[in-house]
Amino acid sequence: MSIQHQTTKLNIGLFGFGVVGESLYKVLEQTPTLHSQISKVCIKHPDKHRNAPPSLFTTDARLLLDDPEINVIVELIDDSDAAHTIVTQALSSRKAVISANKKLIAEHIEELIGLQKLYGVPFLYEAACCASIPVIRNLEEYYDNDLLQGISGIVNGSTNYILTKVFREKKTFSNALLEAQLEGFAESNPALDIEGTDAVNKLSILLAHAYGVIAHPQCLLHTGIQQLSAEDAVFAKEKGYEIKLVARAKKLQNGSIAAFVLPQFVSPEDQLYSVSNEYNGVVIESSLADKQFFYGKGAGGFPTASAVLSDLSALRYNYGYEYRKLAAGNPSAITTDFHLKVCISFKDLMQVPHDSFERIIEWSSKENRCHVTGIIHFTELVNSSWRKAPDVSIIVYPDGIVTNYTAEKTGAEQLDNKILLQFS
Repeated sequence: MSIQHQTTKLNIGLFGFGVVGESLYKVLEQTPTLHSQISKVCIKHPDKHRNAPPSLFTTDARLLLDDPEINVIVELIDDSDAAHTIVTQALSSRKAVISANKKLIAEHIEELIGLQKLYGVPFLYEAACCASIPVIRNLEEYYDNDLLQGISGIVNGSTNYILTKVFREKKTFSNALLEAQLEGFAESNPALDIEGTDAVNKLSILLAHAYGVIAHPQCLLHTGIQQLSAEDAVFAKEKGYEIKLVARAKKLQNGSIAAFVLPQFVSPEDQLYSVSNEYNGVVIESSLADKQFFYGKGAGGFPTASAVLSDLSALRYNYGYEYRKLAAGNPSAITTDFHLKVCISFKDLMQVPHDSFERIIEWSSKENRCHVTGIIHFTELVNSSWRKAPDVSIIVYPDGIVTNYTAEKTGAEQLDNKILLQFS
């Protein structure tokens, strides 16, 4: 991709002055070596008090987008539709753009890649995935598609904070959620977090840089933590596991990609086991380098601002994503043709038909909850009507992607008739 040369001095037009925007402003004031300054800030509510000179602010977006002296637009607002307008107009005006809006990027990445190529300006968004963790740049620069075996990540700090409180402090889900809201880790309407939408938006972005795959988040299977029960936590503890919400992508033997966001059992041997509270963690597996673990704060003003700052620094050296895996012309494809080893728990005995499973490995019932461990085809999981029921939870086992099920099934022990009769 041809990227136009950036001047040494970065004159920034900033959209949004919330927690991250104000943190960025403070950091830039203390970092003169970056040769970057915020020239103007566009805000929505002019009467709100802000810790910066009033002359810095405006409600007129055109003052930023039309100013020839402003060569970088930094977009840090919550509204993805408004962000789309800002970003596309900025790129069309041949201004470099930095964004933290994962919904915008996930839903429009193909269009945004095209605009970068058309106008020869970079669009960087390290802050959109894991805040302070430089996962996009690493996938973009250091991992060849043919060598990259998989990605597993806790990429949403709000859900991880809630699960930490449930497992380690024995709090109820509702109390843990309330605490996350009070601490600022979850929104007043936390649906995007706890239902897995935020995580699947981030997975969509990671797929583009890891494998050159353009996958709209609506096309990727995802559930959150809202359907997990207290009994699931007890079941996990009995097995020696914790439950984390994990975004997962794995390259299969035929070159296709299995990708989803689901709750997962995590063992103490897994690097993700130690990721607690609002922290994020990403494990990248390569056929040559084995597993590499990235860990850091995935939310908050200064952690997110640090990623924006890194992108600003990169712009001074004329950096832009090249999307080499996508440009290679032979990208991998998302597949649903694989099996998962899962635990499915539910309230009513017949709520999940036993013939949804290829094989049932274990069945148990305590009080008013059934837990069934088995092998299920991913397509069955995607198409099932019972999956979205509020009292049905799905938890993937460690190494739960089964790629050689036919061979495994041949030598498997037959299901105990007593268990089958109880289940049916």
